Amino acid sequence: MGRVKVKNIRVYAHHGCLKEETAIGSEYLVDVTVAANLSKASLSDRLSDTVDYVHINHIVKEEMGKPSKLLEYVAKKIIGRIFKEIPIVKRAKVSVSKINPPIGGDVEKVTVVLKEKREG
Repeated sequence: MGRVKVKNIRVYAHHGCLKEETAIGSEYLVDVTVAANLSKASLSDRLSDTVDYVHINHIVKEEMGKPSKLLEYVAKKIIGRIFKEIPIVKRAKVSVSKINPPIGGDVEKVTVVLKEKREG
């Protein structure tokens, strides 16, 4: 078993419960860590035998581009697509951070973290 990490994917998106958040948008950071059997790829040197981090980045950018109220909802959608589109992934962890959230204080970011194991 091995891990592939894609850290600090920067996205400008329109998530939030407030009208201003969805109208104006804000900066987000997304981290993805997946666990998969990477032994075949370590011997074959073929992209088809591993987790393509370009594919992960693509999934994150597409899902972040769809406005949602909750970061939990976005993180769950990202994990769902990873499991659907990258069959060798056994576990996934997704962190979605909103930079400078509008919560009436000096807060750098808020982060939601979801972890899931593939069913079956």
